[in-house]
Amino acid sequence: MHGSTRTSEIRGEFAQGWRIVAAATLGVGLGLSPLPVYTLGMLAPQLAADFGWSIAQVMGVLSITTLAVVLSAPLTGMLTGRFGARRVALCSLVLFGCGVLSLASSSGSILHFYLTWAFIALGGAGTLPITWTRLVNDHFQRNKGLALGLAMMGSGLFGIAAKPYVGWLIAQWGWRGAFIGLGLLPLVLALPIAFMWFRNPAPQPGDAPAADLPTGGMTMAQAVRDWRFWLLAVALVPISFALGGAVPNMEGILRSGDLSSGTIASLTPLIGLSAIIGRLVGGWLLDRFWAPAIGAILLSLPGLSYWTLFGGPIDPQAAALSIFLIGFALGIEYDFIAFIVARYFGMKHYGTIYGWLYIPFAIGAGFAAPVFGYDFDVHGTYALSLSCSAVALLVCAAALLLLGPYRRFEQQHP
Repeated sequence: MHGSTRTSEIRGEFAQGWRIVAAATLGVGLGLSPLPVYTLGMLAPQLAADFGWSIAQVMGVLSITTLAVVLSAPLTGMLTGRFGARRVALCSLVLFGCGVLSLASSSGSILHFYLTWAFIALGGAGTLPITWTRLVNDHFQRNKGLALGLAMMGSGLFGIAAKPYVGWLIAQWGWRGAFIGLGLLPLVLALPIAFMWFRNPAPQPGDAPAADLPTGGMTMAQAVRDWRFWLLAVALVPISFALGGAVPNMEGILRSGDLSSGTIASLTPLIGLSAIIGRLVGGWLLDRFWAPAIGAILLSLPGLSYWTLFGGPIDPQAAALSIFLIGFALGIEYDFIAFIVARYFGMKHYGTIYGWLYIPFAIGAGFAAPVFGYDFDVHGTYALSLSCSAVALLVCAAALLLLGPYRRFEQQHP
């Protein structure tokens, strides 16, 4: 009977909310979060060849977007709370898509290139998970973790398809055509789906009732006086640094381990695939077990795997396992933050609180790739970055266990 009831609950929430999840999956996958990370590596050599820029200059875009996100994330959260997630997402998809399209007209000025990316990040901040997770968290209560995992799966799907897609665009129309092809994705695919489906649905006849939508929770002022907020803020910087630095540099890490180009090409797609698995399995686990324990276990596993990546020649099987664990942890990271904010701070000011907690996450992930690259330039290996990241993951993931039991917030009606 218990299993039948659980199945009925899942069907009830998803019968009414699957469109929200589908729109969020597409919005996250074709938004600001995954696009520069998964595409710049292929576009950088083309831009460097045409304009004489260094690879480091092109990859500096990641730092530019990080700074812009740091400035815009709290504002995005506040706008989401005031005007609604749907309006913010739709406007941001338009600005983001148009901004990426404009990169096709780059003229060789690195300053203009950076300013364009700054506009893309500021205008596209509403395509970050801050916005998309709002309605998912609102609608889903019993299956919140699974729904968040499905929504955040978009970045993993884009990670799998991005390199073949960009490679095909470059082969057909060059890097300018690649930017056009990338800019059209949010405008042609994500925007119309979000317009139709990214809204709280009205119950349909025959649907099982969804859970009451809680609106209680902390204000931002209350959250910043809570030690849990600062524990998360401090822990997220090294966690996101450790996970975010390895992925853009994975080809270099594997190359320094004496793996062949063919082996590297066959291994790196595991990141996107394992991220998808991590989102689904991690979301399912978050619904059934205490989230800090799940986060502590799954986020610490890549720390153990890093030790296999900097000790000289790398075994291909060990590398595959390590990459899988890194991608799996990346898969649960976003879901975990959204889930934790809802459970410990409530939904009253969810967007604002998530927006501020997104800052340490963005700082860690945004500056990790250049630091990893600098480590290699100076020492010829990634050993220092990987060893520091391993320690950081083990310590900071364990710190999540201090969060304590979930909080309960009273239902608040307008």
